[in-house]
This record gives sequence, structure tokens and C-alpha cells, in this order.
Amino acid sequence: MKQYVIDQLRPSDHSKLNSCLEMNCRFSGFPGIYWLILPDDILEKIQIEHQDCKPFCFALELSEIALSCELLVRTINNVRCDCMGYASVSQRNWLIQTIDEFLHQLEITV
Repeated sequence: MKQYVIDQLRPSDHSKLNSCLEMNCRFSGFPGIYWLILPDDILEKIQIEHQDCKPFCFALELSEIALSCELLVRTINNVRCDCMGYASVSQRNWLIQTIDEFLHQLEITV
């Protein structure tokens, strides 16, 4: 699996990130797993066409020492669909910029 990973988190970093993810993401129903919803303006053509599959998201996993962000664009509503796949360049860049902005706002240095 392709991922963007922030590791070597301190306990205080974990606590701040957990609060941030709770406020800015959807909880998946599993401890430490969050859905970061993609904005409509960066969806690929097939994703735009698959309105029943929306919302599209990245899965984020927060452990005690790392934040792992899958680079797979998922749909919350379907387990499998042709509209799911690895992030485009613009989607990948948006994910990295969003996570980096969270870290900057939380004053977490890595």
C-alpha cells in the first residue's frame, strides 16, 4: 500500500493530532481510523460520475507513534467500485498539503 507517513510522534503530538482528526475528519467506527473527505474540485472524472459512491476519502490511521495516510482514494458507501484507486497527482498533493497544514497549526515538528 502506498502511504504518506509521519512517524516518531511524541505523546503530546498524538494527543493534539487525535483532537484535530476528530474535528476535521469522519470517524470510521474503528479506534484510530479516520476518513479525510476529498473536496469535489479535485475528484477525477469517474468519481464525479459516481454520485452514489460519494463521499470519497483517504483513510488515516493514527497510532501512538505515527500517522499513516493511505494514498488510495476510497468510497465510504461501497467496498469495491471502479471509481476507487490510487490518488491522482492533485489528490496526493492535496492530502500532503492538508496533513502538513494540520501539523503546522498544531506546532508539531517532524
